Amino acid sequence: MPDLKSRVAAWTRPVLEPTPVSMRRLALAGVIADTVIMSTGAAVRLSASGLGCPDWPQCSTADVVASKNAGQTLLNTWIEFGNRLLNFPLVVIAVLIFVAAWRFRPDGPGPGTGRRRDLVWLAAAQPLGVVAQAVIGGIVVLTKLNPAAVSVHFLVSAAVVAAAVALHMRCAALADPAREPETTVRRDLQVIAAALVAVTCVMLAAGTVVTGTGPLAGDAGVPRYQLSLEGVTQLHADIGWLLAGLSIALVLGLRLSGAPRRAVQAGWIMLAALGSQGVIGYIQYFTHLPAGLVWVHVTGSVLVWIAVLRLFFTVRDRGPLNTARTGPAVAVPSRQPEPLDR
Repeated sequence: MPDLKSRVAAWTRPVLEPTPVSMRRLALAGVIADTVIMSTGAAVRLSASGLGCPDWPQCSTADVVASKNAGQTLLNTWIEFGNRLLNFPLVVIAVLIFVAAWRFRPDGPGPGTGRRRDLVWLAAAQPLGVVAQAVIGGIVVLTKLNPAAVSVHFLVSAAVVAAAVALHMRCAALADPAREPETTVRRDLQVIAAALVAVTCVMLAAGTVVTGTGPLAGDAGVPRYQLSLEGVTQLHADIGWLLAGLSIALVLGLRLSGAPRRAVQAGWIMLAALGSQGVIGYIQYFTHLPAGLVWVHVTGSVLVWIAVLRLFFTVRDRGPLNTARTGPAVAVPSRQPEPLDR
């Protein structure tokens, strides 16, 4: 029994007695889980399994779990039902993150130490996002994959990912207090980074319109946006070129202005992710939208979103005020005026 208790205590300590390192790891788990659920959700739509479970919250009016439904193969049903099942581990991870953030004390346990409210709010977005997505997912199914509902479903997921990335970046800064304070990124480059986030949001929204207009809208008989596929695809590509221009300008600005090394590295990672995404986008268009390649493109869009957010938070980071090498800040006495009779 003592051995069992010690094991249980060791397992629960990262959540009930979190440290900056365990908070960073839990936050990273949240980013990964949110990314996986978005990727599998795209697989559901692109495999024409969106109505594999035509009812909600049950799989069908007759069965709670996956079963053969009219007009759907058993594989389609299990793809959709499997994506629903993934919400359970996602809920567990989200709740653990929130509990850890609630109990986390940056200055250590004891009276007079408080929790970080910003971390608590960002952590609360995880379980709240799962609940919101479950409701929106039900609306998507009950409206027979209405394209507007599907777009909202994807964009809300992207918002949850943004909160998860923000939480991870703040926890990572707390977990690495010994790093050297770095120079602040120029204000104009911070503005470009913010513009990059805004344009990426528009590009994600445009991507949902392209998918909701084209042949891979989730099922052969579902409604689609009554738009020109060529037109919305061209708009999506134009936004991509705008994003590329801003990205190149930002990375060059960071490199030439002597910005912190971490910011420059984050910029190159973001630019590489965006370049790969652009290449895949053009290949899928000229090969007539093969479902597998479109899935890679949709998953890549999530990775680009994460890279853009990480760059945005990195250029805003001014580093710690004090570090282990420099020691605590020492108050400097103010200079006293010299006597007039000297």
